Amino acid sequence: MQNYRPTRVAELLQSEIADLLLRQLKDPRLSMATISRVDVSRDLREARVYVSRVGDENEQKKTMEGFARAMGFIRGQLGKRVKLRYTPNLTFILDTAIADGVRISRLLYDLTSDSVTDVEESGPPHA
Repeated sequence: MQNYRPTRVAELLQSEIADLLLRQLKDPRLSMATISRVDVSRDLREARVYVSRVGDENEQKKTMEGFARAMGFIRGQLGKRVKLRYTPNLTFILDTAIADGVRISRLLYDLTSDSVTDVEESGPPHA
């Protein structure tokens, strides 16, 4: 039988951390960050929090430094908000999936716009 508790706890942690980010964390480095997902270990003692931040590499680095600095506060607040035997240890990881998706979309757009331009310049095919 599959254990769904880690999945439910991960969803709850994601919601609570996002709420903390929105309402209580005032660090400007965290202003444009979003919590894209949370993975929790089976024993509920470790949580990997994936953070997405649009911007250049320097802004992303500063965001991760902000989360490293706020980790104790976030964990303490989670201990108060989420009733678990142990508050999970948090590891913040930069999630580049959104930025990668934007980059791939831009490349595909450039490829399709170039091919449309090539067809228009050469004219219709001759029969």
